[in-house]
Amino acid sequence: MTAKLIQGYEVVIGFETHTQLSTHSKIFSRASTAFGAEPNTQACAVDLALPGTLPVMNRGAVERAIQFGLAIGAHIAPRSIFARKNYFYPDLPKGYQISQFEIPVVQGGSVEFYLGDEKKSVRLVRAHLEEDAGKSLHEDFIGQSGIDLNRAGTPLLEIVTEPDMRSSDEAVAYAKELHKIVTWIGICDGNMQEGSFRCDANVSVRKPGGELGTRREIKNLNSFKFMQQAIDYEVRWQIEQIEDGHAIEQATVLFDPDTGETRAMRTKEDAADYRYFPDPDLPPLVIASEWVARVKAGMPELPRVMAQRFASDYGLSDYDATTLTQSQEMAKYFEACARASGQAKLSANWILGELSASLNAAGLEIGHALVDSLQLAAIIAALHQGRINGAGAKALFKEIWSNEQERAGQASDAPAQIERLIRDKDLGQMNDSGELEKIIDAVIAANADNVAQYKAGKDKAFNALVGQAMKATKGKGNPAQVNELLKKKLG
Repeated sequence: MTAKLIQGYEVVIGFETHTQLSTHSKIFSRASTAFGAEPNTQACAVDLALPGTLPVMNRGAVERAIQFGLAIGAHIAPRSIFARKNYFYPDLPKGYQISQFEIPVVQGGSVEFYLGDEKKSVRLVRAHLEEDAGKSLHEDFIGQSGIDLNRAGTPLLEIVTEPDMRSSDEAVAYAKELHKIVTWIGICDGNMQEGSFRCDANVSVRKPGGELGTRREIKNLNSFKFMQQAIDYEVRWQIEQIEDGHAIEQATVLFDPDTGETRAMRTKEDAADYRYFPDPDLPPLVIASEWVARVKAGMPELPRVMAQRFASDYGLSDYDATTLTQSQEMAKYFEACARASGQAKLSANWILGELSASLNAAGLEIGHALVDSLQLAAIIAALHQGRINGAGAKALFKEIWSNEQERAGQASDAPAQIERLIRDKDLGQMNDSGELEKIIDAVIAANADNVAQYKAGKDKAFNALVGQAMKATKGKGNPAQVNELLKKKLG
């Protein structure tokens, strides 16, 4: 698909994502990585860079990098190098950051996702291990700043893409898919508010087919909503600058959600400015093929593999299968519902429709759904078997969702619970053709105008007659039977 042009310009976006790895201790020390501790209570001598201390590699961080590489189909380097990235900032105790430069641990790979119903793929350049810096705390009310080194040394996996994205919609879809992957395989908790998943967007514009434009890097985007707003503003700003005859200067910028604008923070550095060189305190990281094989054997079924299985085993569309694997909780809910009801497509429709709408309205994740998978399966089975109609199924769903007493019975036998509710709420579908015929005869007799309009070729009149018939059955009529009998009697 041709990239969407904005005022005759093509947008070019690449991402750098800092993913905080889910280890209990830091990448080069045994200090805790727990969030929310009092400032400077989780920084040991290694993190503070006291004289005589040496870094020791955290095996768990390496394993998580291997997991990610396997998840995206990348090359796991059998030998990678740690380097010193030199810059001076108050929250960087050593005066340099231990990172990887020339030979990263994860090389290549791609992330695939859907943008609407169009399949997209973003190529990755690399993913490398590094340590996080500390945090500067600015106390405006007393005019002072402090340094909290609790975060210093926290293990990060920096994931870098090629400049493959062409719109803010595509960038957000990529970021959501990446977020899904790292949380799915358990290498990151994905908490954007706590800084566990931080995205930097490199944005530039160019005339179609022209050379890449000068990029500006939007730092630390900590929500998908702000990510889209920041990119959209930056694109408009760059186009306006170029149209006014100004050159774009490479820079690092911040997004202000209060104003909806980006503002320059500093001129962007290039790699040469950091004076990278191999860290003499850390030997090369050697990853044997046997280690990779062990990690692979312990990996969960990946979302793209599960989506392919859902499509082949359950006859779902690629789009539905991909949507149902947005999280492990949703995938487990669907599979339990499909197996218990025997109706995969109906289960998918209900989960992506009624259930998702109810979750969104209540602000809940599917792991806290107020109708469990076996209850929904029992509703779907009753609907498929013709014991209730669509209206009755929705009424059952709403009754359980809104009734705390019914929800408390989730551990009981779901089919028995649904049968009781059908009986108690008088929701059973009317399938008796004789009884339906009497009702339809009465509806035809009472709606002569609609009958005449239908016979004159007005289809809307038929729908009105169906509505009257369903109303007369108190919503319990079998819709297919009602339609069939009406057409038969109207000739």
